[in-house]
Amino acid sequence: MDQIANLNWIEGIGWLASLITIASYSVSTMLPLRFLAITSSLCFATYAFILHLWPLLAMELILLPINLYRFWQVLSLRRKVSTASGAKQADFSVIKTYGKRSRFDAGSAVFERGDLVDQLYYLAKGRIKIEDFGIDLAPGDVFGEIAFFADAATRTATARCTEDAEVYGINEKQFMRLQFEDPSFGLAIMRTMTRRLMANVNSASGTS
Repeated sequence: MDQIANLNWIEGIGWLASLITIASYSVSTMLPLRFLAITSSLCFATYAFILHLWPLLAMELILLPINLYRFWQVLSLRRKVSTASGAKQADFSVIKTYGKRSRFDAGSAVFERGDLVDQLYYLAKGRIKIEDFGIDLAPGDVFGEIAFFADAATRTATARCTEDAEVYGINEKQFMRLQFEDPSFGLAIMRTMTRRLMANVNSASGTS
């Protein structure tokens, strides 16, 4: 009788792991998906260990640290991008993790007006001026975001380094990945873009 009860308990763990795995396919964002994947791996690993299912156990012990690392990545991204109420600027340094680093000498252009748009940029070091709009950028700023979302797909201004600069660029595919992993990243970019557009409108109104 006890043996039957034990088998039912063990089988219950296997069913629970299966149900959690199925549930993970129904979620639409990365954070709950990774959480469910971690929980499923723990259940399957326990199930496999008790029944000596070594191939299944080996697979889950490989998947578990991968999902833990991805879960930490998503939390880190959310922590960096999310800002307290009233904060002036979000932390976009997560772009350094996904983007390609480039260095520019003072006086050189990161891109010029009319260039094809291929990347959104994060300024890690140095100073850059958006010449056509008179915008001065400091470390921590993102730029090139307006043309990145425009249908014309060409730069509307020239970004020139006023100091030696280090920038990180992400393409559309990398941007969509960040957006998928944490929608607040895309929202923070849109807020930055809107704030700059409004500043340009107010500036133009003040000079007219």
